[in-house]
Amino acid sequence: MTDTSVAIADQVEVVLAELVKAGGLHAGQFIVFGVSTSEVQGQHIGTSGAESVAAQIFEGAMRVQGKVGFHPIWQCCEHLNRALVVERSVAEAQGWTEAAAVPVRKAGGSMAAFAYRQLKEPCLVEAVQVHAGIDIGETMIGMHLRPVAVPLRPSIRTIGSARVAMAYTRPKLIGGTRAVYALPSEEESSSTTCD
Repeated sequence: MTDTSVAIADQVEVVLAELVKAGGLHAGQFIVFGVSTSEVQGQHIGTSGAESVAAQIFEGAMRVQGKVGFHPIWQCCEHLNRALVVERSVAEAQGWTEAAAVPVRKAGGSMAAFAYRQLKEPCLVEAVQVHAGIDIGETMIGMHLRPVAVPLRPSIRTIGSARVAMAYTRPKLIGGTRAVYALPSEEESSSTTCD
């Protein structure tokens, strides 16, 4: 492994650990990964995909996954309508709609194609709404995040030459001026009433 490959895996590990910490993410939750291996190499998205780069990104992500226990989900490119690579058991447990395709470098992208071959029983799903995401190379992962997305600026702003954007999600804050977002003490709850 070259110094560059170690650096990419290490950088992914650092920014993903920051996302996990900031979002309070834990075992059983989901993180979507959108990756342009072309952009990591300093090329225009969709022009120079490389599974060797995907392997490095996957390695860094799996280091954090092994510690936290989240479920990684890998976004395909627009040629597969940004479908997502996931373990079949996870997709079935969540009731996600399966899509019939196998991602390859030219239709799905190098990252999704690599991830597909690493999983025990992979499948593609059409859409998800998940807890957090990391976007390496401006691949537009927002469609797969739950409302409300909270942007997070990572300490490392680029992986290779690709810009990194991240977000975790939080529940919607509903209600007006009387809404409460944490369980009040008994004393506080008896001081106001609502009919």
